[in-house]
Amino acid sequence: MFLTAGSINAQEKHVKEQSESQELNTDAYIQLLRANLKSQKQQIVKETMQLDEKQAALFWPVYTEYDTALTKIGDERLAIIQEYAANFMTMTNEKADQLAKQVMALDDQRNELRRKYDEQVSKALSPVLAARFFQVENQIQLLVDLKIAANLPILEGPDQK
Repeated sequence: MFLTAGSINAQEKHVKEQSESQELNTDAYIQLLRANLKSQKQQIVKETMQLDEKQAALFWPVYTEYDTALTKIGDERLAIIQEYAANFMTMTNEKADQLAKQVMALDDQRNELRRKYDEQVSKALSPVLAARFFQVENQIQLLVDLKIAANLPILEGPDQK
């Protein structure tokens, strides 16, 4: 419930003055969030998966490969957020369209990555364990996405200032 209320507040947040925008330190926030997540995510996955030694030996190399690829997508997402922040007060229709298309392309890449590794985990372990992993992975990613979204101001057009 707390997360939902925070999300609603974020959707109502508007930046009216340039000084407010300059106070947003999105990059630092996201880097901190990612660092905290990296230190906790593997432990959460380990506890949730409940793998025996044989399963763990098959799973963790695939997980490491998946997480490395997901981190690259996260780096691209961070670059888009930084570009959004840099252009926030002077956003044009063209830039907004470009950024929106980049975000959608990254969403497609992330889903394709999930499909690829779902197949690998299913083959290495079982479809049930693959589904368990991606259920946990999805929950973690939703929380990260919500935290990031809650800290980004809603974009306003020139006619709304």
